[in-house]
Amino acid sequence: MTTAKEIQPIRVAALYKFARLDGYEALREPLAAFCCGRGIKGTLLLAHEGINGTVAGSEEAIAALIDHLQTIEGLAGIEVKYSGAADMPFHRMKVRLKREIVTMGVDSLDPATSAGTYVAPADWNALISDTDTLVIDTRNAYEVSIGTFKGAVDPKTASFREFPAWIEQHREELEGRKVAMFCTGGIRCEKATAYVKSLGFKSVFHLQGGILKYLEEVPAEESLWQGDCFVFDERVSVSHGLAEGEAELCRACRHPLIAEDRYSPKYAVGVSCPHCFEARTDEDRARYAERHRQVELAQTRGSKRHIGS
Repeated sequence: MTTAKEIQPIRVAALYKFARLDGYEALREPLAAFCCGRGIKGTLLLAHEGINGTVAGSEEAIAALIDHLQTIEGLAGIEVKYSGAADMPFHRMKVRLKREIVTMGVDSLDPATSAGTYVAPADWNALISDTDTLVIDTRNAYEVSIGTFKGAVDPKTASFREFPAWIEQHREELEGRKVAMFCTGGIRCEKATAYVKSLGFKSVFHLQGGILKYLEEVPAEESLWQGDCFVFDERVSVSHGLAEGEAELCRACRHPLIAEDRYSPKYAVGVSCPHCFEARTDEDRARYAERHRQVELAQTRGSKRHIGS
């Protein structure tokens, strides 16, 4: 009998922790060496406010990394969501130094001490089904386009930096209501709740562990999630049970595509999709077509993945 580990031998860990990391710059090289030495690939972001990232490797390598991170001052109890992949979903390992581990552009926020109230996945349905609750998807529009919670508000942001302005424009809608926010793994909505609370709102909640934890723990027949959840790796999306989803990525604009998009006459593999067709020129599409041809040639020859893939 084939086991789940044999079908998806790669362990993927989405992790974060808001914590004061004094001297975080000194962690970069040792962490990169630790990961590379164990065949781990992905991205880790380090900033004064903590750590964020998604990495993949063997089950043993990922376990060793999480154990190692827990020994770093401030990172004990790090939030981790695990899933599996049939193939390595990243091309390389990167450890980057940033001003923020999730960029909102608002100074003086401290999510480690001022975030909203955690709501466990098992309790989330009851909260968002309450007519007194305003449910806000804190992700960007291209992520929301392939899946979100039933009844959630989509701010239609292109980046998280736009979220504070959206909140300011809709403050009246938040008055006197419970505000429930969610994101992919929990980090964006945790920072978003800290911002909303800083404006004086009290009844602010966020989904603990994010959509990934919800899809892992809540049975599909009880779920209020609709569609797939976009993830930032070569799997593109996941669905209930964290199985790999059906979305694909447009290699021209990086927008996730559902089946309907792929039936569009504006869709050509590696060249264009309904989301970017009008914004690109014929010259652009010719260039993308040549790049895609080179990718296919490299795959046919059994060589390494082309840089444009």
